[in-house]
Amino acid sequence: MMRLMARKIGAIADRLSDRETEAFLQEILKADRIYVMGAGRSGLVAKSFAMRLMHLGYTAYVVGETITPAMRPNDLLVIFSGSGRTKTIADIAETGKEIGGRIALITANRKSTIGRMADAVVIMESQRDEVRDETAEFEVRQMTGEHRSFAPLGTLFETAAMIFADACISRLMEIAKIDEKQLKDRHANIE
Repeated sequence: MMRLMARKIGAIADRLSDRETEAFLQEILKADRIYVMGAGRSGLVAKSFAMRLMHLGYTAYVVGETITPAMRPNDLLVIFSGSGRTKTIADIAETGKEIGGRIALITANRKSTIGRMADAVVIMESQRDEVRDETAEFEVRQMTGEHRSFAPLGTLFETAAMIFADACISRLMEIAKIDEKQLKDRHANIE
C-alpha cells in the first residue's frame, strides 16, 4: 500500500503546475502575516505548515487558536481543503476576503466555493472521491463514509499536501538563503 500511495503521490507531483506553485510562493513572500487553516486531517497539515513558516521567521497563525490575532488587509489566509467547499472553512475565507486579506488554496477542486474567491490556487490532484451532494459538509461526508478508495478519507490529498507544504518550505529557505541552523534556533526549546 505504501508503494501504491507513493506512486499516486508521485503522479500528483508530476501534475503540479509550476505557475500555480510560484503564485502561491509569491503570496507568502508578500504577505504581512500568514494565517493557515483546514478541517480534519487537512487542518493538521495546515498546522504543520504554520510551524515551519514560524521556523523560517514568518509571522504565522493557525485560525481558531486562542492566541490568533485579528486578520488585517494584506494578510494571507492559506487554506488546505481537498474539496474546497467545506462550509465552515468557506465562511471563514469569505470573511477574510471581506477584511481585505488574500486567499491561497491548496485543493483538488479549482471550481469550488473557496477556489472561486482565492487569489492563488494550487491543484494537488485531478481525482477526488465523488461527493453526490455539492452542499455536503466535510464532517457529514466523514461520518457517512462517502469515500471509496484504497486510501481512505482523502489520504492522498492530505499526504500530497503535506509533502507540497514541506517542499515549499525548502524553496522559501533557498529564496531567503536560510540554513537549517536558523530554523533550529526558532525550534521549541521548552518541550
